[in-house]
Amino acid sequence: MKKTLAVSLLIAGTLGTSASVYATDTRARFMAANCAYCHGPDGKSRGAIPSLAGLEVGYFVEQMKAFKDGSRPGTVMQKHALGYTDAEFLAMAKYFAAIK
Repeated sequence: MKKTLAVSLLIAGTLGTSASVYATDTRARFMAANCAYCHGPDGKSRGAIPSLAGLEVGYFVEQMKAFKDGSRPGTVMQKHALGYTDAEFLAMAKYFAAIK
């Protein structure tokens, strides 16, 4: 009985973790989709605007914070950056870093 309960709790915990990781990934993907118009599908630019795919997490977050506080000038990026939290910058950074 104890062994069955332990296994059940382990499975439930694993499923719960998988569900939360999936939800986070889905949210990051949704937020990152807003970047596609300028930075290309999946952050792979086909023009003069920089690609986001494959960027290092720290670099992406640093740049977004700089746009947000105005220390890095940009045409529209400050307005975009103002709409996100630091946690959302991090989620998007991880999403783009994973794309090769």
